[in-house]
Amino acid sequence: WEDGSESRYPCVWLRDNCQCPQCFLRSARARRLVIEDLDVNIVVKEVALADRKKISITWPDEHASDYEAEWLKKRCFSEEARAEMREGLFLPERQYWGSDLQLPEIPFEDIMYNDESMYKWLCTLKKVGIVLLTGAATRQGELVKLGHRIGFLRLTFYGPTWQVQDKADANNVAYTTAKLCFHTDYPVLQHPPGVQFLHCIKQTAAGGESVVVDGFHVSNKLKEQNPQAHQILSSTAVDYTDVGVDYCDFAVQCKQRIIDVDSRGQAVRINYNNATRDTVFDIPAEKVRPFYAALKEFDDLLNSAEHKFAYKLKPGDIVTFDNWRVLHGRQSYQSGSEVTRHLEGAYADWDVVMSRLRLLRKNVLNRD
Repeated sequence: WEDGSESRYPCVWLRDNCQCPQCFLRSARARRLVIEDLDVNIVVKEVALADRKKISITWPDEHASDYEAEWLKKRCFSEEARAEMREGLFLPERQYWGSDLQLPEIPFEDIMYNDESMYKWLCTLKKVGIVLLTGAATRQGELVKLGHRIGFLRLTFYGPTWQVQDKADANNVAYTTAKLCFHTDYPVLQHPPGVQFLHCIKQTAAGGESVVVDGFHVSNKLKEQNPQAHQILSSTAVDYTDVGVDYCDFAVQCKQRIIDVDSRGQAVRINYNNATRDTVFDIPAEKVRPFYAALKEFDDLLNSAEHKFAYKLKPGDIVTFDNWRVLHGRQSYQSGSEVTRHLEGAYADWDVVMSRLRLLRKNVLNRD
């Protein structure tokens, strides 16, 4: 390359990624070449550098492939180039926090009508894990508008949106006035919702404060403090259950590890909801007590003063947060003859949110 760097490309990868109309459907940005027709031991017959911007390859069967130099350089197999590509596609950077959180705030109207503000919101949501949107109307339906702005909301057994308020014969512990301990929503689903929205429509005068904690930060602390406890929570399959009637009748069952980690041992999702953790526990009896000891240590860290952050939603506030990372809870409040506290909730999948973020990145920053 002109900057003195060098890139190496395996022949089989080059042939697999031929961009000609026979091998690639440009309108769908999808590969037409099937693996059955790919020779994994293929080598090039000829290489030509017609100009400084394109490389042409002829294969043993005389098939011809052209590759733009810029396209190739982005797909260099060096560690540096792959890290840059990961950053652009997935925004993996995280800003960890505890009780020192400076809760990011953006006006709701800015999100709805300004792409730069929306891009800033979604980038901050990915990096910090929580953003407060302010100034929404104090009526139901604002989250539906927000969902349309992103793409679409996630439908669950509790409906496309759901009302968090004190209800008789509550089918969820959130629909009471009791304190809610730290939890992530819906670990009983095989693929829990990635992002959660809670819109404050009415707030009680006393109590009802919200509290959040950075689960990834606490997971890292547990790993430092007690590697064995972290190993137990990241390897033990915990049973979750949820049975009832709402949007439709449901009987959901799932196994999740409390701390999901990737191949490098980094936390990628917290699956913890004590309310829906099943009485069924499908592990050998001798492993039960060590599991509880590990869970108790994790829970103690979540609840330590240095890690948790408390705030109180005002009518018109919409808190948006990463449900795979941020655990949330609330203080109890007094029940009354009428509804004293009303939040409307909704979910979106990270796939949908990241799709919108990439499109905004292209439009706002003019970057692919």
